Amino acid sequence: MDWINALILGVVQGLAEYLPISSSGHLEICREMLGLDLTGAESLEFDVMLHVATVLSTIVVLWREFVPLCTSFFAFKGDRNFFYVIKILVSCIPVAVVGLFFKDTIEGFFGGGLGMIGICLCVTAALLSFSYFFRTRDYIKHSNVNSYRGREITMVDAFIIGCAQAVAVLPGLSRSGTTIATGILLGDRRDQVAQFSFFMVIIPILGEAILDIKDMLGGEALVQASIGWLPMAVGFLASFIVGCIACKWMINLVKKGKLVWFAVYCLIVGVICMVTGF
Repeated sequence: MDWINALILGVVQGLAEYLPISSSGHLEICREMLGLDLTGAESLEFDVMLHVATVLSTIVVLWREFVPLCTSFFAFKGDRNFFYVIKILVSCIPVAVVGLFFKDTIEGFFGGGLGMIGICLCVTAALLSFSYFFRTRDYIKHSNVNSYRGREITMVDAFIIGCAQAVAVLPGLSRSGTTIATGILLGDRRDQVAQFSFFMVIIPILGEAILDIKDMLGGEALVQASIGWLPMAVGFLASFIVGCIACKWMINLVKKGKLVWFAVYCLIVGVICMVTGF
């Protein structure tokens, strides 16, 4: 992989991480189009590095909300921000279980062709469509009515959204789309769901990155030897910069209830992937 390919993948990751179109699925599609021959482990490691970049962009964009959460949690204040972090931790339980016990199985889906990605993109389209037809249309029609603004995210909601995130580790299932659509279907406030979705990915991605760095330092997975440090750095910077822009854009889109067009896009791309992949 050269730095130009890494730049393209970084831009795709920065956009697709926040837009509900599946970053992992689009990275796989781009790798196929660019003719990159990476093993499943290499693809996953590179994807994790790009995800770390978008996690940092989340922190930068939502810095004013992020700092009070950290301050409250580590000071054990027991206030609203403290319990908000507890909800985030609860949401991380399902994906932690998947990461600890099914990592090898998940790696097998990466680099496995476009057919599976196409199916998952169609599932993403279905989730976004359900959230629109069962929740969003009424929200748009009655946007000035309090009863349609949604409720606060509960502990149970956080766990259910976390289960959605755990399923969305499959390439082609949009993490942001799946978690946001799940929250909307549960009746949670749209602005809170978008922010919660972006915050809840921080811990799993950073945890995965720490494990990967540990493996690389231990000589178990020297991915940089095959990909190269320059492409890694270029991909990281591109993903971070584009991610900062896309994060702000996505929050506004969720508030306005305009996710249904992404369902159409995912359906079209998913069908194309299935036709060409099988």
